[in-house]
Amino acid sequence: MISAIHDEELSQLRRMRAVSLLEGTTLLLLVGIAVPLKHLAGFPVATSIMGPIHGIAFILYVWMLVQTLSMGGWTRTAAARMVLAAFIPFGAFVNERALARRQASLAQPV
Repeated sequence: MISAIHDEELSQLRRMRAVSLLEGTTLLLLVGIAVPLKHLAGFPVATSIMGPIHGIAFILYVWMLVQTLSMGGWTRTAAARMVLAAFIPFGAFVNERALARRQASLAQPV
């Protein structure tokens, strides 16, 4: 039973890391490419395309975050870091590294 819970937590961390990278990448594409294309090059369709893609990635991130935090074992600081990471460019990549460290510590044999 404990092994199944442990395996599920590792699985959840892998999914959370992937979604964190996805959300961070779409945020950077939106802010770094689509918004400048809209305002500097007069190409508003860039944000019309990238905005909804990032919106879906953000919703997926929040959904995965709720699932991950509901498994328990997270400090308030770690939870706050994961929430803030979604709003700060490059924050998702820092968050992904923290999740990787936690995943590595859980994967080590007891």
